[in-house]
Amino acid sequence: MSGALLGAVSQGILWGIMVLGVYITYKLLDIADLTVDGSFALGGSVCAVLVVAGVDPLIAVAAAMLAGMLAGAVTGFLHTVLEIPAILAGILTQIALWSINLRIMGKSNTPLLQSDTIFSRMTELTGLSSATASIIVGAIVAVAIIAALYWFFGTEIGSALRATGNNEHMIRALGVSTAKTKMIALMLANALVGLSGGLICQSQKYADIGMGTGAIVIGLAAVIIGEVLFSKVFHNFALKLAAVVLGAIIYYLVYQVVIWAGLKTDDMKLITALIVAIFLAIPYWKSRFFTKGAKRGGVTH
Repeated sequence: MSGALLGAVSQGILWGIMVLGVYITYKLLDIADLTVDGSFALGGSVCAVLVVAGVDPLIAVAAAMLAGMLAGAVTGFLHTVLEIPAILAGILTQIALWSINLRIMGKSNTPLLQSDTIFSRMTELTGLSSATASIIVGAIVAVAIIAALYWFFGTEIGSALRATGNNEHMIRALGVSTAKTKMIALMLANALVGLSGGLICQSQKYADIGMGTGAIVIGLAAVIIGEVLFSKVFHNFALKLAAVVLGAIIYYLVYQVVIWAGLKTDDMKLITALIVAIFLAIPYWKSRFFTKGAKRGGVTH
């Protein structure tokens, strides 16, 4: 049981890196970027092919991150230059990436069973289990990314990016190019998604054409879980970023509980949808209940 929990935590942290990318587009830019499903698999595909070819796994992960960034640039081009609505631009890129990922791997999946990975190196170096090694590597990468994002969004361009999501018309009136900020956000977000795909590919020792299916739903679920559970505790921006990673860990712990309960993993998509719906409804019902309570208190006094 403890091994299964460690596995869930390790998966949650590695997926949490992807969730940070979803957070950038969904919460800061107010766009549900459906490129994620394709760019996640793209990162895994690129990483797998390079690792099998004998490329250093660290370089392979960097290449996966770059590939994700290029996918985000394509969506950004479709949205900002061709003026295709963001959600449709993401869908178009996602569809195109299915064929591109197949061409990259040359088949539907690529195993890494005999290949050296970041996690196998960590296991050999420390003597720890693969799950524990994944947690350590994932935690180091997640903390480094959160620190980098905290710095970036404190810069002038980072602040302009956040303002674009809050009030696009206002920031455009101030002379800021919203096309530029959107492009940067989409590239940055999908770079993190590609990085996560590469890390998970190395962690699970294979890449699959369908490994990104439903990634955007998992990302939204983790963002919502983290926001609902920790919004009143975490007010600092860095802590808000950490909250979404914690949301991903909680999601995978719930996933593990579902398996223990005897439900089929095939039902997880349905359960994920229910989780997202419930956590989306919680803020509304809490505000409605609180408002009614306040009104009653006002009448009483």
